[in-house]
Amino acid sequence: MNQKLYIETSIISYLTSKPSRDIIIAAHQQITYDWWSTHRDEFDLFTSQFVIDEAEAGDPDAAQKRLLELNKIALLDITNDIIGLSEALMDKKCLPPKAVVDSLHISIASIHNMNYLLTWNCKHIANAKMRPLIEKVIFDNGYIAPIICTPEELLGE
Repeated sequence: MNQKLYIETSIISYLTSKPSRDIIIAAHQQITYDWWSTHRDEFDLFTSQFVIDEAEAGDPDAAQKRLLELNKIALLDITNDIIGLSEALMDKKCLPPKAVVDSLHISIASIHNMNYLLTWNCKHIANAKMRPLIEKVIFDNGYIAPIICTPEELLGE
């Protein structure tokens, strides 16, 4: 049985977007493509309606590419427990007020017992400074936090 991995919006965005002229973003895109091509089958992939909602926004052609990839990924239910954990994360100021959807991604992955939450959102989700408080709040609410990481961390050859 494969380990369970929650795909956050930035992964699908980097996977399907045109190569960036920004060297760091372009590197992240390439790493994402490499991981997707060579390692995604090592995991059972999951996502949520929040990712779909975010993927639908913006340029219609780009959104269509994102949604095409998301259609291949199992969708997790959104429950009252998820909303409650997200509110706890926000109440404890684990994330800034504008990052409610990010707290929902973390909550979904935690409550559905994902082994990993895969993201390039290093500002609010894969942030080493925020991670200890996020993990404490999740634990204090009776759950185990997933390993929050980028595709680069899962490329391990």
